[in-house]
Amino acid sequence: MNDARSASPENSAAGPSSPRPLTSAMAAEVERLLSGRTRDIHLTGELRRRFDERVWRQTSKIIRSWMTWVAFVDVLTLALNAILLPHEVALAMVAPACLLPPAAILTALLWRKPCPAAVQRASLLGGMCLILLSVALVGVFAGGEFYERHLTIMLFVATSAITIFSVPLAWTIAIACYALCLYFILQWFNPLVEAGSVIAGTLFFSCGIIATVVARRTMNILAQKTFLLDCRDQRRVAELADANARLERLARTDPLTGIANRRWMMETLEGLWRSKGDAGVVAAMLMCDIDHFKALNDSLGHSEGDRCLVKVAGIIQSSVRADRDLVSRHGGEEFLIVLPGVEEEEAVAIAKRIRESVEAAALPNPSSAVGPSVTLSVGVAVKSALDPGVSLDNLQHEADMALYRAKQAGRNQVSIFRRPQRTAEQIAARR
Repeated sequence: MNDARSASPENSAAGPSSPRPLTSAMAAEVERLLSGRTRDIHLTGELRRRFDERVWRQTSKIIRSWMTWVAFVDVLTLALNAILLPHEVALAMVAPACLLPPAAILTALLWRKPCPAAVQRASLLGGMCLILLSVALVGVFAGGEFYERHLTIMLFVATSAITIFSVPLAWTIAIACYALCLYFILQWFNPLVEAGSVIAGTLFFSCGIIATVVARRTMNILAQKTFLLDCRDQRRVAELADANARLERLARTDPLTGIANRRWMMETLEGLWRSKGDAGVVAAMLMCDIDHFKALNDSLGHSEGDRCLVKVAGIIQSSVRADRDLVSRHGGEEFLIVLPGVEEEEAVAIAKRIRESVEAAALPNPSSAVGPSVTLSVGVAVKSALDPGVSLDNLQHEADMALYRAKQAGRNQVSIFRRPQRTAEQIAARR
């Protein structure tokens, strides 16, 4: 991270969420950043917010683990000092050492859940200041050889935090500057060290800490680059999935009328028959055919014929249940309608409504032998619970036969296929 912003309840989540699609502007920004030099990557705006949201959980877990471990080591060290060191020295270390555990534990608790960036920044920097001050003052209060030793330990603690805390660079620099200033000031008042040694020591440790900060910045930039690469990959996967979905829709949709094509209808019906079995399906099938459609094309042209097909398809769709019934263009001027769970009386009523609606639309067909406008012939076949032996192919064949009879009877009418009644002996023999 390269600025002072961080995750918060308003702009982050405590856990991972499903990837949200990038806007066009964000996608362009991702490509721009990835096309440049890695060291110039700098996230802003929504991209930065999403990056913070993504890394918050891991960063929080690392900070809490580090704080807990530091508090444990401090208590353990204090106990060992009480055993191994002279009583006066160990007693002098107690007061400053007691600053560290509460500061570390409080910081860990504040990083359990997302909170405003200002609170997170204050808690982390404040906690680190108290921890480093506690480690340094242990040496100051003990004096002698412990003075400089604990100042060096304090710098080691700061370096370890800088190395593993994936926080904004401004926070990292603040921790580094505080540690170096604390070291310089306390060493300056160390009676056992000369001024020249203080300056030389501060410069030496500054080089190491600066190198650590630079390394931390590089790790942050690489993390951001990984995030950008993932964003680009997710967008490409989404685009590919969208393209595949469009191809699938095109493969199953009639391009002229916009309704399902024959392939989709047959696949859907085969799935229905497989899932319920022949005996479990109750449905009506309507086969519709535009009367004298070839004459319409010959007299008015194919463009008018196409317009007629689109209009009839719309009328059929508006006449059935959108949430249950299936409509497809079955051939040139044929439409297949499947009405799941519909008995004979209702199926005939729907077929008549469709036929009457097409006739009422008064679409021109001057060459038709039936009348001056477009008409529709409909064949109806029904499979009820009493017809366990009727398969999908049987039902479709019966609808075709009913349509043929409607045409033979003069067109512009509804015909229903009726199966021959079986005697009780035939039914018993079948069983």
